[in-house]
Amino acid sequence: MHIATFELKNFQPAYPMEKLAPAREVLFLDIETTGFAAKNSVLYMIGCAYYKDGTYFIRQWMAETYEQESDILSAFFTFASPYKYLIHFNGNNFDLPYLQQKCSQYNLPFDFERFEGIDIYRRISPYKFFLKLPNCKQKTVEQYLGINREDTFTGGELIGIYHDYVKQPTPMSMNALLLHNRDDIYGMLQILPIFAYYDIFNDSIKAKKVQANYYTDFSGKRRQELLMTLQLSTPLPIPLSACVNNCYFKGENDIASLKVPIFEEELKYFYANYKDYYYLPTEDIALHKSVAGFVDKEHRLPASAANCYTRKFSLYLPQWEIVFTPFFKREYKSRDLFFELTDELKKDRQAFTTYAKHVLEMMSSTY
Repeated sequence: MHIATFELKNFQPAYPMEKLAPAREVLFLDIETTGFAAKNSVLYMIGCAYYKDGTYFIRQWMAETYEQESDILSAFFTFASPYKYLIHFNGNNFDLPYLQQKCSQYNLPFDFERFEGIDIYRRISPYKFFLKLPNCKQKTVEQYLGINREDTFTGGELIGIYHDYVKQPTPMSMNALLLHNRDDIYGMLQILPIFAYYDIFNDSIKAKKVQANYYTDFSGKRRQELLMTLQLSTPLPIPLSACVNNCYFKGENDIASLKVPIFEEELKYFYANYKDYYYLPTEDIALHKSVAGFVDKEHRLPASAANCYTRKFSLYLPQWEIVFTPFFKREYKSRDLFFELTDELKKDRQAFTTYAKHVLEMMSSTY
């Protein structure tokens, strides 16, 4: 078994580690294998990064023969015993189950029950399209953030190099194997700022400024839009913009703007208890029976769900779930929901913070 330790001199993550866990309690984990199935492949390397005395280090355990799998497993779990958190990239789907199966194969008394896991892949994959990423592979995220690595091999290419190393060890082969794993681990530390985009949707944001603007659309018609200036909890490493359902997001550093169209039109509020109402065809409104009972019978009809409404011309904002009430629609079967932009609402900054979160959730889920 070969053990290598590498010091990351003068490196500190460009993301506040305290948002994830205490740095001294965290291990970054990555493994190298000759295949995907634990029962018929070899675990030949376990690598981790850890923080000690103000510096990050990478430690690697490499099996120099096929028979040393259990040795590197025991060495890793012994080393990991003081730590509480594991950060990995797609480790929930591969690294952790693979290691657990290998422990079972060798009857080793180790598991991951005591660790709290943070899977970088799982946190960012829901926002792949929002970030305009072709996929969520680690190298893709590294390229998005402008991170370059020394290693030029893929994991698949290294399988043959490892088999050749077992037959005939050379320093060149060992360095290639160690470098690939080290770059994967170092890359995880470097891509932590990608969590800033996760924080947009999952951390606190604040509407700092809210105003209504006029603009001219492509047809020359004058329209209104709501412009919210947002304070983000974490600075964005790369500026980001996106447009969904005519809502436009633009973020740079720790400030973002969110534009939402304002609709000035007549919409309908539908009463749920339509059996308690009459519909007045002439006025095209519904009135409660306690009031409409005084209307001549020839001018009223029992209300149905589709015509039990009152109409109101006002300014409205769209919503994609019922967040604000009362909510309005254009027609009973319409899926588009709106709420009124009242004078009272215009003064409620917390309401706009809630609304901004709602719009962002829609944008991320639509992508």
